[in-house]
Amino acid sequence: MKFTTLASIAFVVVLLSSTAPIKSEFQSLSTKPPCTTIDITECVPAIIFGAQLSPDCCQNLKVQQPCYCGFINNAGLRPYITSPQGHAALASCGIPFPVC
Repeated sequence: MKFTTLASIAFVVVLLSSTAPIKSEFQSLSTKPPCTTIDITECVPAIIFGAQLSPDCCQNLKVQQPCYCGFINNAGLRPYITSPQGHAALASCGIPFPVC
């Protein structure tokens, strides 16, 4: 009887410990930023209407610079990025227009 009780307790302990959440940290090996247009939404007035760019907008545009070819290949974003205002916004932040 004692062996059965001990085996049952051991089984429950093993079962519960195997389903316990495991803390793992995922570190991306890529240094490329995630390509998201959310980070540049505050730049929309400058890109569409030619308004003054804020320092935060320039910083976000610089962070998203590796993503510009993807933005240009997106049919919904292409007219904004390739517009004269889009060129001016990049130039005012010191960002060269991408060659894709």
